This record gives sequence, C-alpha cells and structure tokens, in this order.
Amino acid sequence: MTVMILIFKSISSLTGTVMTVKLARPDPQVVGWVMGTRLLLLCLLSHIGLAVNYKKGDPVVLYVNKVGPYHNPQETYHYYTLPVCRPKEVQHKALSLGEVLDGDRMAESLYNIHFMENTERQTLCELTLSEKEVDQLREAIEELYYFEFVLDDIPIWGFVGYMEESGFLPHSHKVGLWTHLDFNIEYNGDSVIFANVSVKDVKPVPLEEGGGGPGQGPGGLSVTHTYSVRWFESPLPHSRRAERLRDYSFFPKTLEIHWLSIINSLVLVVLLLGFVIIILMRVLKNDFARYNVEEDGGCDDLDQGDNGWKIIHTDVFRFPPYRSLLCAVLGVGAQFLTLATGIIVMALLGMFNVHRHGAINSAAIVLYALTSCVSGYCSCSFYTQIHGQRWVWNIILTSTLFSAPLFMTWSVVNSVHWWSGSTQALPASTVFLLLGAWVLVGFPLTVIGGIVGKNRAGSFQAPCRTRNIARQIPQQPWYKHTAVHMAIGGFLPFSAISVELYYIFATVWGREHYTLYGILLCVFAILLSVGACISVALTYFLLSGEDYRWWWRSVLSTGSTGLFIFVYSLFYYRNRSSMSGLVQSVEFFGYSLLTAFVFSLMLGTVSFWASLAFIRYIYRSLKMD
Repeated sequence: MTVMILIFKSISSLTGTVMTVKLARPDPQVVGWVMGTRLLLLCLLSHIGLAVNYKKGDPVVLYVNKVGPYHNPQETYHYYTLPVCRPKEVQHKALSLGEVLDGDRMAESLYNIHFMENTERQTLCELTLSEKEVDQLREAIEELYYFEFVLDDIPIWGFVGYMEESGFLPHSHKVGLWTHLDFNIEYNGDSVIFANVSVKDVKPVPLEEGGGGPGQGPGGLSVTHTYSVRWFESPLPHSRRAERLRDYSFFPKTLEIHWLSIINSLVLVVLLLGFVIIILMRVLKNDFARYNVEEDGGCDDLDQGDNGWKIIHTDVFRFPPYRSLLCAVLGVGAQFLTLATGIIVMALLGMFNVHRHGAINSAAIVLYALTSCVSGYCSCSFYTQIHGQRWVWNIILTSTLFSAPLFMTWSVVNSVHWWSGSTQALPASTVFLLLGAWVLVGFPLTVIGGIVGKNRAGSFQAPCRTRNIARQIPQQPWYKHTAVHMAIGGFLPFSAISVELYYIFATVWGREHYTLYGILLCVFAILLSVGACISVALTYFLLSGEDYRWWWRSVLSTGSTGLFIFVYSLFYYRNRSSMSGLVQSVEFFGYSLLTAFVFSLMLGTVSFWASLAFIRYIYRSLKMD
C-alpha cells in the first residue's frame, strides 16, 4: 500500500496535480524504487502524443523555446535572452526529463492565437532597442541564429533576421531583423496537424553598424513586432501528423541514398563473414585431423613434439591479470548491449513520438538505471568463476567504470554551457534527480545483480587442466603484435557500420529525424557478428603462435573499433559539418569520446565471449580418451 501511495504521488508530481500524502516512516528502499518509477513514468509520458481537442475560438498556446546558431545544433540559448517581445512575468512550461536534457526551456509568449480564427497584422509589442541591444541582434543574425517555437507539441523554426553579402568592390553587407511573422497552421477537425512560420513578402528592418538605421532616435531604435495567423484545413488525421513534419524541410535533408548505401554495406559484410568462416573451418578441420592421430591418453599426454595451439593446452585457460577490471568491462559491455537492443526494439514498436522532444534520452536513462543489474550479475558471476576474491571491489568498479567517465565529461561540458548561458546546461533540480536515480536505483541494482551472480556462479568449465608453471612464450612476428591485431580487429567492424554511422551522426549532431530503425537493427546485428568472427580468427592466429595471452587481446582487438569511431568523429566534424565554437566543440568531442568508449565496451564483450566459446570448442574436440 505504501508503494502504491508513493507511485501515485510521483504521478501527481509529473502531471502537475497538487496532492498531499502523509507517510509515517518512508522506507529508503521504497523511495529508491519510486525514483526509478518516476523516471520510467517520465519516459512514458515523454513519447505519448495524445490529441488535444479544440473548439473554434479556443486559445492555442504558442511557447517560445530557444535560439542558437544554425550550424551548432547543441549550442542553444533561451529565446528571451534576445531583446524581443516578452511578457512582464515569464511563465515556463513544465517539462519532462527528456525535454530538459534536450535543452528545451519553453515559456509562454505574447502571441494570441485562437483555433480556426485568422488574424492579420496584429501588433505584438513595440520596442525601443538600445545600441547594445542592436549590436546583440546583429551578432545573432550574422551567426545565423534561428528560433524554435512550439505549438501543440509541433516545433516551429525560423530565422531571427536576414543577412546579405554582395559585391567585392564595393563590398555590401546588409543585416535586417524580421519584425513580422506569418503563422500558417493546418488543422483537421478539432486538432492541430502542422504549423510553420514564413516571412514571405515581408521587408526586414535594417540594423546598421553601431545601432543606426531607420527609426533611430535619441533613445534608440524603435521597432514594432507584428504577426498574422492563417488556418488551413488538412486531410491528414492527427495520428499521421508526424508524416507532415518529416516532409517539412526547414533543415536540409541528406538521407536520400540511405537504402542503396546500406545494401552495399550488407553485401560487403556477408562476403567478409563467409570468407572468414569458410577459411577458418578448413584450417580447423586439418588441425583436428593432425592432432587427433593419438587416441590414447588424456589431455596432458598429448605429443609434446607438436607445435601450434595444441601444445599450449595447459596454459590457455590460465587466468589473466587484472581480473576485476576484465570482469567489469564484460559486465558493463553486457549492460550496454542490453540497453542498445532495448532502445532499438522500443523504436521499432513506435514508442518514440517525433513530436515529443527527448523521448529517446528519457528511455536511455531509464534503461541504463534498470539494466545496472545486468552489469553487476555478469561481472560478479564471471569474477567468481575465475576465482576472484574481492567481489565487493569488483561491484564498485563495475558500477563506476562508465558512470565515473560520464560524470567527469558531463561536468566539463555542463560547465562550459553554464558559462556561456546555454539552455543545454542542466538545472540543479535535474542534476539531483539524475544523481538520485543512480544512487537509489542504478547502484543498488548493480549490488543486487552482483550478489545474485556471485551466489549463482558455477565452475569455469575448462576442458584442460592448467599447470602451476607457465610455459615460455616464443617470440612473435610483428604481424601478431597487439597493435596489429587492434588495427585489423577494429577496422573491419568499423567498415561494416561506416555508412550507417554517418546517418547516426547526422541525426545526433544534425537536424535529421531517424526513422529506419529496422535497418539500424540489422546493422547492429551485423556489427556484432563481424566483431565475433574477426575475434575468433585473430584468437586462432594468436594461439597458433603458441601465445596463450588471449584474454585481454580478445577484448582489445575488436574493442579498438571505438578508436576508429572517434577518429571518424574528427573527420565528421572537419569535413561533414559546419560546427564551430567552444561550446559546440566541447560537447561534440566530449560525448563522441564517450560514444567510442561505449562501442569499445560492447564489442570487447562480444569479442571475448566469442573467443572463449571458440577456445572451449576446439579443446573439447581433441580426443582425450
């Protein structure tokens, strides 16, 4: 009953309903689970797009949101930081967690819009701009500032002003401010379908250097802001209005060749996998035929005169150094594999509404907190199997392996946003909410998963015994060194996703709306398959050289794909985008580095388990009777 009351209270806090519930003794564990429930409800509410029904003449609220440079999507500021028309008291809209993380700061505007009622040349306000305010507007227009409004969860974009460069000698540089906006709103029945803004047949107010220009008086530049509203009937029902937004092209669209590029990538990957599997199976068949000549004796009595992977059977299962760190990598990698699969499946089920900002952000936070038990279970279970003793330290290392770098990166990025006044800087309430989610949900689930994994861990199940004295490893040729294996093991999986990676970057760091989640799922499966096959091949070549140090090598070989992804991010920043400035650059490179780290963890985990399964298979296949 207490849990239900707390859940009901969390729902009321999300929906804005005022309720009072008295609890005698709040249980810390219950409070922790309620925090997770609150996050889950935030996620669910963020992607539910319920139709709002209007009657003719009903007010339709238009929220102003943010402004920022056109080429820097993550550098955004509150709309009211510019000298524009604003109410005396700014009323902000209650936002979901995903909207706050997306940099939204919606506030009510002075625009008076009524459902299905046209308005012509309505005065919004009259302003007298000082010289400093004129210079601020000039700088914003020269940096191609655009604004974002929100009407019935529909984003509306437009430019703050107009800039024209012409001629060489003499050079002409004109900057103008749009003081009139035409709102074009489409409706179907009693719901809003689409809305945009235009400045067609509108002349901008020139902003001369130093604040001069028409209307300049002794007290500053006087401008009058006006607007018009026109309603148009649309045949699209409310359930399909997302299609109308996807067809709108305020931002450039660059995903036209998606299908052809993906098919080309799929063909190359299938050929690569077929080549690796066929060659490897033929080589193994010959090895088994040669090594299984002797049918008498156990695994320890095999001919010591042979060479290759058979001769190191007493060392191949020797446990590696830094066991706790290895198990933490495997645990966090398994967690992100679960998280990525969950996000893609949720997207395929249509759970992310294009009109709701930050829905994927909310889902990722919820899933990260809830899947912490996966990392704890996988890490502590395997740590116990390889005879690890400090399982408490292993759980702490697992819980901080990603969260610590994330916190440090976020601290730097958020500090830069805070210094510049950007809306991407998280407010203190959101910071405490996320910290509470990790402390009260993520970390406890990691501990619970670790305890369950420790208690349910079985034996390691090595086919051969390990001797006390390690065998000396012969000197290896240059092409079997770790750096070479990392280059090969990282480049091939990267080549499988290089095409799709461009579209992901264009979505995350650009203006695209990604919709082909089925293709993304296929590419994700191909990435994991390529990583597993390449890892098995590289592990076989390593063992053939009588080198049994495959544990960390298998993680690093395919995990190096993250390095290639980070290098690609540098290429994308330099050649595929127009991003610039300290704020955008710090966020781009900080989170790109974290993304590369996540890919390294995921692929390193897949690579390790594939290599372990392969090694167990080939040594079990030796005749030991």
